[in-house]
Amino acid sequence: MRVSLGRLLSLSGLVAGLAFGGLCRGEDATASGGEYRWSVRVYGAKGDAETDDTAAFQAALEAADKAGGGIVEVPAGKYRINGTLSIPANVTLQGIFRTPPTSLGHNMAAGGTVLLAYAGRGEPDGPAFLRLAGSNSSVAGLVVFYPEWRREDVPPIPYPPCILAQDVQNVAIQDCLLVNPYEGIRLIRAHRHLVRNVGGYPIWRGLYVDECYDIGRVENVHYWPFNVAYRPDDPYCLWINTQGTAFEFARTDWQYVYNTFCFGYGAGYKFSQDKHGGANGNFLGIGADCCTRAVLVEAVQPWGVLITNGEFVGRWQSQDSVTIEVKPEARGKISLSNCSFWGPIERCIWMRAPHGWFSAENCHFSAFDVAGQGFPALQLDAGRTIVQGCSFARSGLHVQVGPEVVSAIVMGNQAEGGLRVENAAGRRTQIGLNEQDPIEWTPEALTAYRVQVGASYDGRYVEKCFDPEKAGRPFRWTGETAVLNLPALPGKRYRLIVTAQIPPRAQSETAGLYLGDTRIAPLAPTMTAELPAEPSDSRRVEIRCQGWVPRQHDPNSRDDRTLGVQLQRVVMLAEDVWSAAEPGTLPKRLFDANTGKWSSEEPQPK
Repeated sequence: MRVSLGRLLSLSGLVAGLAFGGLCRGEDATASGGEYRWSVRVYGAKGDAETDDTAAFQAALEAADKAGGGIVEVPAGKYRINGTLSIPANVTLQGIFRTPPTSLGHNMAAGGTVLLAYAGRGEPDGPAFLRLAGSNSSVAGLVVFYPEWRREDVPPIPYPPCILAQDVQNVAIQDCLLVNPYEGIRLIRAHRHLVRNVGGYPIWRGLYVDECYDIGRVENVHYWPFNVAYRPDDPYCLWINTQGTAFEFARTDWQYVYNTFCFGYGAGYKFSQDKHGGANGNFLGIGADCCTRAVLVEAVQPWGVLITNGEFVGRWQSQDSVTIEVKPEARGKISLSNCSFWGPIERCIWMRAPHGWFSAENCHFSAFDVAGQGFPALQLDAGRTIVQGCSFARSGLHVQVGPEVVSAIVMGNQAEGGLRVENAAGRRTQIGLNEQDPIEWTPEALTAYRVQVGASYDGRYVEKCFDPEKAGRPFRWTGETAVLNLPALPGKRYRLIVTAQIPPRAQSETAGLYLGDTRIAPLAPTMTAELPAEPSDSRRVEIRCQGWVPRQHDPNSRDDRTLGVQLQRVVMLAEDVWSAAEPGTLPKRLFDANTGKWSSEEPQPK
């Protein structure tokens, strides 16, 4: 019988279509004598949250292994796993999710594929809950929940890693939610790993990579407190917020990290040192919110770590968060580009490495010195740093260059009130083309001027104060001490008049205005003092008072700051001006040090 070529092609297409239809329906099929898809239900798994399904899962995984690989399907259900599971080479343990589930509720009561992990409580060195035991193995579409976890356990009870891959290649973890593991994912000598679309709130550490010598990839990982209502002062949240690490990279070559986020950790991204060395890689679109250290650098490889489009926020309600700290032992290069910093931050950048290199280009620093202690946005203690094309959204000290810095280049930056740089490194620091102070001081302006504290551009005159506030008129809270840094004519005596609101708790026998160690005026709503002539072009005066914490005195307050007085206004008058003014009044014209303009002044008591 003769059959046309067209008929043969039609028949072959029909056979292929039937085979593909079987695959789509999940029906068993054979290829080289082996099945390609297995269900844990067939091997006895109940998924009722009570029956131990460990043996059924492992039997299905081993059956797939014997066939040369395949997919072990886990239908919707809550599967109690009292033991641990080993996933062989070329096998995928696959739940129902095709996107990382993040809204199952605090008790994991919703549907889907949920594994209840019971093994390893109190045994951090024990076997991992899920081990990717062979190359090309993977887990996907699962939720893992630890039912014996208790929020009241602080410090938290340790467990082994939730997922471990060691001495394997090309493993993958995708579309999973690791709700509350003590340690989320550990990858040791797991070359060309892929971690994608993973969420959860690991407690001690979320992801650890070491000895990866060939390009690992981490994408769309989101560590956030899905299973708890976060509160900064809650003991459990506070432990993670000070002791936990979201992402840690030790020795890893050509690491690619893309669109990742973490919230509420002690360290968001940690680059650690071990006996094998540090990391190098490309980190794009990374974020760390509410972290004590958003990025902590202990070691990187000489060719460095590249961070682009990063967003970094200090720990909520803290006063000591540093968003990027480069520790003294670090070597190699950290490069930032197009990153942004905000929230309760003490210092945005703290560069401490004598043999390190650091650069920040086109970055935006919108907050720093949250406690008003005079900290700079960038504190450079050592090494080499370039700061170029960056913007600073508030006044204050923007860059502080210490005497041990090898080289610093600060060029082409903009800042409210003009860029302020303190340079103790001499000619090793090069400064140029930065936004200048917009106030043009003339000799006449320096004889009679006022500063409205809390108004725009006041940060150049007041230090160690909290951010501006307004209650009828602008002001800043001081702490126990504050500093007035006031322009002056060399060789001129001045009369200083300071206006403040004084809470009774701020008073003490020694409170007042100080010039050096000498009190020149007691603490009062209006403080007047005479400043002697000096050869310098500025005067530094301290305000000292008794510190107090609002929350300790008002049960409705959540303000943990140590406050002093409400600083409102400062007036400086050179001797020839105050002596010529009518007794008990200020001059009618004062230079406005906030705006750079002259203003009329109603007669007021001195």
